[in-house]
Amino acid sequence: MWLEHQGQCLELGWLRAYKNQLLWSIEPEAIEFRFLHCVVASTWAFEAQGPGSIPGGGARVKRERDRSKLNRIGPGAQRGGELNQLDLAILLAAGEGKRMKSSRAKVLHEIAGRSLIAHVIKAVEPLAAKELRVVVGADKEDVIQHLSGVSPSAKTIYQEVRGGTGHAVKLALAGYNSSGTILICAGDTPLLTSATLRELLKDHSSTGASATVLTTHMPDPSGYGRVLREANGDLAEIVEEKDATELQKQTSEINSGVYIFAATDLIAALGKISASNAQQEEYLTDVIGILKSEGKKVSAFETPDFTEILGINDRSQLSQAGFIMNARICDALMQSGVTITDPMSTWIDITSEIDIDVTIEPGSAIKGSTKIGRAAVIGPRTTLINCEVGAQARVFESHCESSKIGESAQVGPYTHLRSGTVLSEQVRVGSFVEIKNSTIGAGSKVPHLSYVGDASIGTQTNIGAATVIVNYDGVEKHQTVIGDHVRIGSDSMLVAPISIGDGAYTAAGSVITEDVPAGALGIGRARQSNILGWVLKKRKGSKSAEAAAKKEGSK
Repeated sequence: MWLEHQGQCLELGWLRAYKNQLLWSIEPEAIEFRFLHCVVASTWAFEAQGPGSIPGGGARVKRERDRSKLNRIGPGAQRGGELNQLDLAILLAAGEGKRMKSSRAKVLHEIAGRSLIAHVIKAVEPLAAKELRVVVGADKEDVIQHLSGVSPSAKTIYQEVRGGTGHAVKLALAGYNSSGTILICAGDTPLLTSATLRELLKDHSSTGASATVLTTHMPDPSGYGRVLREANGDLAEIVEEKDATELQKQTSEINSGVYIFAATDLIAALGKISASNAQQEEYLTDVIGILKSEGKKVSAFETPDFTEILGINDRSQLSQAGFIMNARICDALMQSGVTITDPMSTWIDITSEIDIDVTIEPGSAIKGSTKIGRAAVIGPRTTLINCEVGAQARVFESHCESSKIGESAQVGPYTHLRSGTVLSEQVRVGSFVEIKNSTIGAGSKVPHLSYVGDASIGTQTNIGAATVIVNYDGVEKHQTVIGDHVRIGSDSMLVAPISIGDGAYTAAGSVITEDVPAGALGIGRARQSNILGWVLKKRKGSKSAEAAAKKEGSK
C-alpha cells in the first residue's frame, strides 16, 4: 500500500525515498534512503549492535540491559578473544576543500555535533592504535588547534604542497622505522564506523595480506577510483577515475580510501611510486599495483553499506551525510527505548545522552552535550543546546541554551532559557518568558510575559505576568534575590540590586526600588485619582463622549 504526501511515496511498513524524496523505514533490517539517484544507508549494523555502534558511542541511552551491546564495540578489534594490534593510524586531512566554498577547513565542518575529522577519529579510537598521525595542509593552524582538543596525543604532519595521497603518506611515515600494521583513512569520511574498521583489520590479519583495501559497490561511482578484479575475483588494481577508461568507469566497485598495510611493505613501495598520471600526483593506489607486481598478497574487503565511505566535498554532500548520521542516531535511540515521533524532522547530536522512555516530538533539535532524563517529553519545535533536563520534565515550543531543567518541571510554550538558568523540580515557566543566569526554586512559577535576569528566586514563589527584573543599569548587571512563597504582582518592575523577603508581596503595577522585608507588601505606584466629566469636556463629539453622555442620561 502506497500513500502520497508532499511528493513523498510512503509504503505501509516501509518508508523509502526516490531521487530527492527522503523517507524513513521502520524495518531496521532493510532501511534504504536515496539522495539524488544514490541509494543511501542500510542501518542493520546499528540495529544489531545498539547505540554504541555509532562512532564514538553516539547519542547514548542510559540503560543497564544495553551493556552487552555496548561491550560488543568496546576498545580494540577482537578476533578469537585477542586484540589485532594496530601500530599506526594515519588520517589524511590536508585537502583544500575548494568545492565547500568556505573560509573554514573542510574537515572542520560539522555534522551531528562533531567535526568531520572528529567523527573519523572516534571511529578509529576503539582499534587502540599505538600512534595516530594526521596529515594537515589547508588552514593547518585551525586544524591543529582543533585536533589538540579532539585528540591531544595525535601527531600532525604538514603537507605544504598537495602532492597526492601517496605523497601525504610518505610525509606521515618520515622517521617511522617500526614494523607492524598501519591503517590509512581520509579525514572527510564521517560515516565510517568502528565495526567496519574492526572487520577490516580482522580480515587483514586472517589473510596474511600485505595490503587490504576497503571497497564497496556504489550506485553512482562517479568521482571514485574503480576497483578492478581478476577473473577469479582477486584484486587486480585500483584506477583513479581521471585515469580510467570508459569501460573501467562502468565498474561500480570503488576504492573507499581506507587501507591497512604491513608497514615494511608500504614503506618500500612508497619509494617506487611516481607522479606520471593525469593529476601529476603521487597516488597511494599505485602502491597496490607495486605490491602485486612483487608477488605480495593484496586483498579487498567489501562492506555492504556504502554510506560509510561517503566522502564530503561540497555542502550538498555534507547535508546528505548529516541526514544519514542523524538517521543512525535516531534509529539507535528508538531501538533502545526512546520515542521519536517523527525522525525526519528531529535532529540529535551524537554527543547527547537520552534516557529511556523519553519522547521527542516533531521539529526538535537536541544539540551539544544535552542530557535528558527518563520519561521527559521534548517538543514539538524545541531546541536544547548543552542543557540538562530532569526526569519527567516537559519542554515544548522553546529554545534553551546551557540551562538546567529540574525533574517534573514544565517549560513553554515560547520560552527562552539563556545560559546559566537553573530551574529546580516542578518549576513552571510559561509563554514568552526569558530567563538568564538565574536560579528558580522548587515549585515556583513564572507563567508568562516576563524577564528574569541575574536573579535568585526561592521555593513556591509566583512571579506575576509582565514582571521585569531590571538588572542592567547601562554599565553593570545587578542581582535580585526573591525569597520563598513570595507573590510578585503583575506588571511589577523590580529594579536591582534588590531583595524581596520570604512571604512578601508586591502590588500589581509597582516599580520596586527598595528592599521589601519578609511578610511585607511593597507598593511603588502613584495613588489613583479620577477626574469626573473629563471626557465630556475634553473629547466632545467623540464616540467615548457619546457613550459617556448616554450613560449619564440613563441615570
